[in-house]
Amino acid sequence: MKTFDYDLVIVGAGSGGYAAARTARELGASVALVDHGPLGGLCILRGCMPSKAFIASSDAIADARAAGALGIRIGGEIVADMPFVAARKRALIKEFADYRVEGIGTFPLHVGHARFQSPRELLVGDGELLRAKKFIVATGSVSAKPALPGLADAGYLDTDAVLELESVPESLIVLGGGYTAVELGQFLSRMGAKTTMVIRSGHLLTEQDDDIGDALTQYYREDGIEVVAHATLQRVEVRDGKKVVHVTVDGEPRELIADEIFNALGRVPNVEGLALERADVNYHAVKGIDVDRTMRTSNPDIFAVGDVTGEYPLVHVAIYQGEIAARNAIGDANEEADYRIYPAHTIFSDPQIAVVGRSEKQLQRDGVAYCSGRYDFAEHGKAMCLNKTHGFVKMLADRATGEILGAAIIGPQASELIHEIIVAMHFRATADAFMRIPHLHPTLAEIWTYPAEACAAACGMRGAEDQMVEVATSGAHH
Repeated sequence: MKTFDYDLVIVGAGSGGYAAARTARELGASVALVDHGPLGGLCILRGCMPSKAFIASSDAIADARAAGALGIRIGGEIVADMPFVAARKRALIKEFADYRVEGIGTFPLHVGHARFQSPRELLVGDGELLRAKKFIVATGSVSAKPALPGLADAGYLDTDAVLELESVPESLIVLGGGYTAVELGQFLSRMGAKTTMVIRSGHLLTEQDDDIGDALTQYYREDGIEVVAHATLQRVEVRDGKKVVHVTVDGEPRELIADEIFNALGRVPNVEGLALERADVNYHAVKGIDVDRTMRTSNPDIFAVGDVTGEYPLVHVAIYQGEIAARNAIGDANEEADYRIYPAHTIFSDPQIAVVGRSEKQLQRDGVAYCSGRYDFAEHGKAMCLNKTHGFVKMLADRATGEILGAAIIGPQASELIHEIIVAMHFRATADAFMRIPHLHPTLAEIWTYPAEACAAACGMRGAEDQMVEVATSGAHH
């Protein structure tokens, strides 16, 4: 048995773990990384980057099909070359992964499955014992195992399998309506699969405000995707070579039949096999490792960051948490994570969705008095010129102070347009101050000035000259 001693050992070399390692080294600590491989992390290997490479191709198909509205005639059938798309994705991911692996290689790396032996000892594989003053667990998440009767026997695609496809099934049933389901479900639909999405609620993306989810559901149906809402999954069987999903819809039994099933019912924190109980770390198999705002677990010398905590499964949040955990671990500090802005995220559906800060659902739940303003892309000149008129922007502001509390967008380039609201919220701007920032014309970005003006008027910061203003207090609209 080989024994190694470090100031800090980080379990997991993905985005959160790598950020923690770099931060700790900058503070002068001796740091080691532990990972069972393949190296690169979920985002690069099986998440953000491969999915966005795929989606770029399906977006191009949609633009080509819509080109006639701009007077562009494309002769012949528009064909999706899936082997080419897959090869392009592989080349990109190799480039990204190679760069990350090069960075990981600047740290001592112990390859193998890790499990705690005690609060200060970690066994890697069967032959290495790592001892450290502090640990950070950053093991990420894994696809949830199917609980639906018959699904495992029938066979299905999870997210990892979809991202490795070399061909597209003729027909597909997507189980779930979260961000992975909507991104990859639409991709497969546009690449040629007859796609049905099955959801328990009345609209896609139930974690978003209802107006966002309702709008996306409508657009998907217009895009040729069947969305079966208010459905309860019962069981799966194989019949005559096809996969049959039995559901009840509003209490009525129904069969959905397709060549393939995409199980997009979520991921769970990757805690299995870590023997966290030996390290006095409290955790839950589904909810993940319990942490406070300093990223400390129930053992103050062990920290956890990223998806394994079950909070905000977003790469930029994992990086932020990793840096905080490293500073607290090495400096024995008590810096706390501030999630006022960091839960901001984007969904690469078409139209895209991006949000920052608190949603209307959250403000109503918390009893916060707020004002809201909304403006539709269908009324926006630049969007009309681009023929990109689906969706709207929405801004939420504190009714008493006018400070921007949150914003949401469903529409063209949402992932880019959200950033000026992130900057404004970082500096705690009011809706009135934001409204006064010059915006170039004609641009998509200037659409934000309209809900800002509406919020400023509703919060009493300007005259109520805009009739679209909606004021809300604890969910009661006036």
